[in-house]
Amino acid sequence: MAGNRLCDLLGIEVPIVLAPFGPWEEVRLAAEVCRAGALGSLGTATRSVEELRAQWRQLRAQTDRPFAINHTGRPLNDEAFEATLEERPAAISFHMGVPATLIARAHEYGITWIQTVGDVAAAEAARDAGADVLVAQGGEAGGNAGWISTLVLVPAVVDIAGGVPVVAAGGIADGRGIAAAFALGAQGVSLGTRFLATDEMSIDQRWKDRIVSADATEVVKVPHSERVMPPFTIPQLGAPYAPRSLRTELTDRLESAPEEVDPDVVGPELLRALRSGGGQDMLPFTGQSVELVHDVLPTQDLIARLIREAEEAAAQRAVQLS
Repeated sequence: MAGNRLCDLLGIEVPIVLAPFGPWEEVRLAAEVCRAGALGSLGTATRSVEELRAQWRQLRAQTDRPFAINHTGRPLNDEAFEATLEERPAAISFHMGVPATLIARAHEYGITWIQTVGDVAAAEAARDAGADVLVAQGGEAGGNAGWISTLVLVPAVVDIAGGVPVVAAGGIADGRGIAAAFALGAQGVSLGTRFLATDEMSIDQRWKDRIVSADATEVVKVPHSERVMPPFTIPQLGAPYAPRSLRTELTDRLESAPEEVDPDVVGPELLRALRSGGGQDMLPFTGQSVELVHDVLPTQDLIARLIREAEEAAAQRAVQLS
């Protein structure tokens, strides 16, 4: 997209970022996103350095386009981060903590830093630490997300970002949402839930089917997630992030009787499920945008549709407001 600061900075044509999915293998999905001109992403959570390097080799074999490697503060794997620096992806994305020292190290390697934030204080800290892109992630988002709505957070972050491009995330699943994000001042969007429901994403088909059939009321913030999830190892700004998931027996137990959930049993069980591409019966991280997801598509078809819908929505609003 000519003249778009995000596209110019990242070397992409389409201002769409694939959200990283942590433990789930997403190489095929990331490759298709890159081929469509957007920014593919790969997560690192719970994976060994050997596994990660194998994924990176696979992705580079499938595309020569820019991509991002994600790390988080829940927890930070120092060895994996060092390996990422050596890999020199186009960008490192990060959320759940604003690690100024790591941002500086990435810049030493010529790597762009994409920082997800859930409130204005974190956005200011990330801007001051040198983040190159700010992802304003609203509480509608799946996985580990904050508590402020996207509609409020995006313009608030845009107001303090200065020359730093802002990407909107949370609750966006179609072109109308993309057009709305740009109206709020964003330079791009990051989509997670919508990309879970694609042919190339490796999660269990039953999870995809639930995304298509569910409505927003079936997606909940998960209380007491610390009983089954890794700890935060980087200081958090403001209210700590909390996962959003489709409701399951486990989410109900964590809400109503957390003391009955044995971390020593359920934690390892959850990890095994996630690493095998599952977890749909435990913590199927999903955002409220399920309300807008009605099909499972090939990734490139989805991106083409998103662009077309966004252009149509922007043109329609311009006519109505004139």
